[in-house]
Amino acid sequence: MNSEEKISVVINTYNAEEHLQRVIESVKDFDEVLVCDMESTDHTVEIAQNMGCRVITFPRGNYSIAEPARDFAIHQATYNWVLVIDADELVTKELQQYLYEATTHPDKPAGISIPRKNYFMGRFLHGYYPDYVLRFFQRDLAYWPPTIHSLPTVNGKVEYIPKKLTKLALVHLANDSVSDIVRKSNTYSDNELPRRRPKNYGLWALLHRPFFRFFKFYVLKGGFRDGMPGFIRALLDAVYQVIIIVKLIEERYNNSVK
Repeated sequence: MNSEEKISVVINTYNAEEHLQRVIESVKDFDEVLVCDMESTDHTVEIAQNMGCRVITFPRGNYSIAEPARDFAIHQATYNWVLVIDADELVTKELQQYLYEATTHPDKPAGISIPRKNYFMGRFLHGYYPDYVLRFFQRDLAYWPPTIHSLPTVNGKVEYIPKKLTKLALVHLANDSVSDIVRKSNTYSDNELPRRRPKNYGLWALLHRPFFRFFKFYVLKGGFRDGMPGFIRALLDAVYQVIIIVKLIEERYNNSVK
């Protein structure tokens, strides 16, 4: 295999010890595993080093999100082909083989968007599949914006793995509890406010955005097939929209009385 066909795996971490050993085990046969840590205070770095990963540090500073570290990390990778995974995602052997084959194609893409399997209350969620994430690309053609929930921009053709090829999907281990989701909703919504401030949300948005979010995942994407867990997860997604909008409205009202 020549260097143009080799792949670096990049994992961004912060206090990620819970699943990290399983995650690294799933990618150990790639050409490089690079862990970019944001000054963890648990055993994250120790686990990564003991498993033979290359470890670099991105100062956490005032950052409460991982995105600012992502662009830094991918450009520290040794090889031009980069697979970015979270510290709670598993890579199947079938996906690994698929990605290596993609690097050898004469008409190789600049990036590949990968489906992901998500779980809640221990159940696979149909309403959140395929949940495509653009995580495989040529390093020199990619840039990751430093804003929450941003996706990398890739200069070139991006292909999608067909969603019916479920063995090629990333496996998301998070299986967050309701408490986890509520806590993250508060943090994520705070981080998302700067991006949403230009929009003048009011009563109409407060009514229709949460409703559409629920309808999308529960009805259009088949969340109803997941029983009560599917209903609750779609409802929590709708609540997240409510939180963002009411925070913006609150902010606007507070500013108007200063």
